[in-house]
Amino acid sequence: MKQRFSVTGMTCSACSSHVHGAVSRLAGVEDTQVNLMTNSMTVSYDPARVTDAQIMDAVKAAGYGAAPMGAAPKSANTKQPSDTLSAMKRRLLISFAFLIPLMYLSMGHMVGLPLPAFLSGHPNAVAFALTQLLLCLPIVYVNRAYYEKGVPSLFRRAPNMDTLVAVGSTAALVYGVFALYRMAHGIAVGDTELVVRYHEDLYFESAAMILTLITLGKFLETRSKNKTTQALQALMDLAPKTAVVERDGSEITIPLEHVSAGDIVIVRSGGRIPVDGVVIEGRAAVDESAITGESVPVEKDVGSQAISATVNQSGYLKFRATRVGEDTTLAQIIRLVEDAGAGKAPIAKTADKIAAVFVPVVMLIALVTAIVWLFFGNAEEALSSAICVLVISCPCALGLATPVAVMVGTEQGAKNGILIKSGEALEIAHHVNCVVLDKTGTITNGKPVVTDVLPLSVSENELLRVAAALENRSEHPLSAAIMAEVSARGIEVPPVTAFETLPGRGVSAELEGTPCYAGNERLMRENEVDTAAVRETLDSLADAGKTPLIVAENGKVIGVIAAADLPKETSREAISKLKRLGISVRMLTGDNRRTAEAVAADVGVDEVIAEVLPQDKEAVIARIRDAGQTVTMVGDGINDAPALVRADVGMAIGAGTDVAVESADIVLMKNDLRDVVTAIRLSRAVIRNIRQNLFWAFFYNCLGIPLAAGVFYPLLGWRLSPMIGAAAMSLSSVFVVTNALRLRRFRSKPTLKKERTTMVRLTIEGMMCQHCRKRVEDTLNALPGVHATVDLDKKQAIIDAGTTSAEVLAKAVTDAGYTVTAIDTQ
Repeated sequence: MKQRFSVTGMTCSACSSHVHGAVSRLAGVEDTQVNLMTNSMTVSYDPARVTDAQIMDAVKAAGYGAAPMGAAPKSANTKQPSDTLSAMKRRLLISFAFLIPLMYLSMGHMVGLPLPAFLSGHPNAVAFALTQLLLCLPIVYVNRAYYEKGVPSLFRRAPNMDTLVAVGSTAALVYGVFALYRMAHGIAVGDTELVVRYHEDLYFESAAMILTLITLGKFLETRSKNKTTQALQALMDLAPKTAVVERDGSEITIPLEHVSAGDIVIVRSGGRIPVDGVVIEGRAAVDESAITGESVPVEKDVGSQAISATVNQSGYLKFRATRVGEDTTLAQIIRLVEDAGAGKAPIAKTADKIAAVFVPVVMLIALVTAIVWLFFGNAEEALSSAICVLVISCPCALGLATPVAVMVGTEQGAKNGILIKSGEALEIAHHVNCVVLDKTGTITNGKPVVTDVLPLSVSENELLRVAAALENRSEHPLSAAIMAEVSARGIEVPPVTAFETLPGRGVSAELEGTPCYAGNERLMRENEVDTAAVRETLDSLADAGKTPLIVAENGKVIGVIAAADLPKETSREAISKLKRLGISVRMLTGDNRRTAEAVAADVGVDEVIAEVLPQDKEAVIARIRDAGQTVTMVGDGINDAPALVRADVGMAIGAGTDVAVESADIVLMKNDLRDVVTAIRLSRAVIRNIRQNLFWAFFYNCLGIPLAAGVFYPLLGWRLSPMIGAAAMSLSSVFVVTNALRLRRFRSKPTLKKERTTMVRLTIEGMMCQHCRKRVEDTLNALPGVHATVDLDKKQAIIDAGTTSAEVLAKAVTDAGYTVTAIDTQ
């Protein structure tokens, strides 16, 4: 049995390791996966040997809260993420409000800043120390969570970073109170030397600095993580709340959960299909883009499969329900998203990994330091050195190294139109060596446009006029493309009569008393219209991945209009940049193979995986990962959601569906595939910065701890004073933050500079019809780097030749059987 649990109270990888260990030790538990980023845990277990209650008790015994997914975890820490961030922000503001005057009092005089008279000089040492204590206590109080979590963890022999923070700040605070009493004693007995000795050895500012800087790091980390998603809810919202079913000869509306297998379900135009089934009556054009990724609506008639969550754009469907409830296609996708999310292991932060060893080692070093100094010196020197070790080694820089760099990196990403949802995404993206792209809406624009107007016996404008008259009342996406083209050309659309939508075939109407048709070959055959004259054109358009619309008037074909979902202008450049980075690029789509291969050839994708269902998309990504590649999936459809989650890094186009966006780790807000390249480059810059920060943090500790412990004192006479130790700790954190801020200089690279291009105009003889025009245009566009447009009426080809010479262009036209009479180069 597999069960998911919500877990509360985890703050670092050491915490998730403790939860994992506590549950894994239970008899009957087969596998445990703890996800720190989602605060969840998936447990596979034998219900005959262990129960949910025992699993939750084990988590509770480890010091955390747990409950089955969907229930409230049994823990005091059940605040919503937004509430947690607000509370942390209040803590941070209060901490800085008291830290600033505290630092002024403790260190201001070191740079010549004046102090109030009642706090200046050794006679006022007690007031000086007491004021610092009073400023420190509010900081300790608002950050008491470190003590509430760290101290119990210490007693459970499972110390984490909270433990080190708690011990270090407590040691500094206790020493400060001890120093205060020693100074009071010195003043009482007139021992000025004793007062002078402790006057500069207060640790109150160290305790406050420790708590404030660690809280700053946690706040930045929480902000980077606090982008909770609602992917599953968005998926569920696709299903309608009710369904219209036929029972006892009457149509009734019932809640979706009451639909049973075998029920007769009715969906009219504009309705969403509630469950899976088989059509038994009616015809309709169904938009399946949310499930299959198919950009063009699919025609449904008797015997066709109806898929849940798809939309009936036009027509009427009556179908028998075959899969309902948890068995529908939509429910399967939801489960895939859930399972993929639960199975994605969090990226363990290097600092947290080392903390499991770092914390006890530092505490051991502090203890050894105290013992050695007690043996060779006195109790005060022993206590001072031991606390100095704890203070200087407190992981402020260690804790800030990752979250500060991640936050600056995510902010820079946002400035470049890239929304990065987590530090995980940044951390993984620098390993990516395979990018998998969806086609519709990702590589392409996501909606068809008219690409070819090929008249036979009329002009282009007349062909468009007739087609627009027929398609004006249609709801088919191709109709919208034709109407947009007609509007752009300023063509008036005449009225028609006897209009009829013919699902799966096209439309028919009478234009000025003449019967006209617009649709596919099936419609033409039914009305005895001969399509032999456009057979070659239809095949050529299909090979190019375009959807042809045959227009007939009075029983004869007058032309063909083709539409296609064209690639975005930046897609080819983006794919070229990815290849330059040494990343393989693949296309993964639910669209038909012929269309997919045509688009792939246009933009430079080498490998195409087409006609893939949503379940298979997720499986394809899993297979690529299993082959040892680090995968980024880029998509925008709901059908991409499982694949986006299964990929190491999921990237979604900003204009895509809500589910895709929320299922992804990175959202490309500008709908520009070049941002995939920018995101990977940014990831590499951030990881490089984090490594620099961690190197400094550990170098600093490796140097500072021996100094604080007095290792160099016997040979060189070096002994770190408490004040210098506190300052060094603070400066270490400042260095890390400053280094991270260098990421603000990151900029996305400008568009690749185009090579010098040449515009060429060829005057061509021998073109007699639209077939000739298209043949010349295709011949020229087949040349590398060439973009040509041919005007049949002017007998000219306008060519962006790139680096191709005019002679090569002319030879290509001549070889195609036409004569070039003039060449004009610009």
